[in-house]
Amino acid sequence: MYISANRTADGARPRSRLSWAVPGNVLALGWVSLVTDISSEMVTAVLPLYLTLSLGLSMLQFGLLDGLYFGVTALVRLAGGNLADRWQRRKLVAGIGYGLSALCKPALLAAGGSVAALGAAIALDRTGKGLRTAPRDALISLSAPPDALGQAFGVHRAMDTLGALLGPLVAFAILTSTGGAYDAVFVTSFCVAVLGVLLLVMYVRDRHAPLPGPRPSTSPRAALGLLREAAFRRVCVTAAALGLVTVGDGFVYLLLQKHGGFGAEYFPLLPVGTAAAYLLLAVPAGRLADRLGRVPVFLAGHVALVTAYLVLLGPGWFVPVLVLHGAFYAATDGVLMAVAGPMLPEHLRTSGLALLQTGQAVARLFSSILLGAVWTMWGSTLGLAAMATGLAVCVLGAWFVMRRRSWR
Repeated sequence: MYISANRTADGARPRSRLSWAVPGNVLALGWVSLVTDISSEMVTAVLPLYLTLSLGLSMLQFGLLDGLYFGVTALVRLAGGNLADRWQRRKLVAGIGYGLSALCKPALLAAGGSVAALGAAIALDRTGKGLRTAPRDALISLSAPPDALGQAFGVHRAMDTLGALLGPLVAFAILTSTGGAYDAVFVTSFCVAVLGVLLLVMYVRDRHAPLPGPRPSTSPRAALGLLREAAFRRVCVTAAALGLVTVGDGFVYLLLQKHGGFGAEYFPLLPVGTAAAYLLLAVPAGRLADRLGRVPVFLAGHVALVTAYLVLLGPGWFVPVLVLHGAFYAATDGVLMAVAGPMLPEHLRTSGLALLQTGQAVARLFSSILLGAVWTMWGSTLGLAAMATGLAVCVLGAWFVMRRRSWR
């Protein structure tokens, strides 16, 4: 297994004096993600209500489309990761992904009320995300020092989340000024997405570090062979198990809207609360992970999510739920990539991260379909209670599985 010298297996290096400096390539990728997330979150913020209220889809149909959001990425992540490693062109593969996601915005508009056409448009967007995520994260992990990966991912995720915060606000402003014209949201989102692609082309540098000796294999078999390493396999299994009992964002916001009873025009503002908490906590969580250990911070994020579900089952206070929801993402999203990155050899870095993300995507696919079916048959309360119980059990199990490794 590849692990940087003088580091523990989970990537912590608590005694080092961490610098606030962030590599320029990480900042460039952050700007690309910021602009792209403004575009994507404009659509994501209105899509649940657009599908269920404007188009009249059932919760089971919404669950299938929400699951598609996660499932399609599983079909292309490994292929995209393998191509990026084989060609050593991570920027190119990421750029193709960003371009496909941009094209999905006018496709959503053209789909009208057809569930099949909507599914195809969402599949196009998820194909783009599946292609770009692992190469982008590999570029971050190769652009920052190993003992500052948590901070690098934290800074990137903070910039990404600033875009996620601004996107719903832009969508809300457009819907308010146009009297609920969803097509205006989709068109504006497309224009912003094109800007993100241009920033990637102009400012992000690829990483082509020469590898000593004969070129090692970058085949899919070699990528799957990474699972023979016990530590990386435990990370993949743990992440997938936790993803299987994680409620999709769209369901969380629909539950909040159901509890709060506020007008549909305010629905796009709910993701702003999550994004604001994520933005404020992403860098501190990343630095805390570098100092104290990345795995404990990752599991603590899931504890915050269990707490959010319990509040949602109880009084349904939307501010605590959104803050805890954002804390969950701050402590898990980039931190998990920082956990796995040092475990992987450079020539398979993208493929390994894609393998990890694929497991999560498949798990989230089944999670969304299952919750949509339970909600349809027995109601939202039972579905959320089952998810909260399952997540609590999985967090406890992950603690016992992962504690075999040193935290420090």
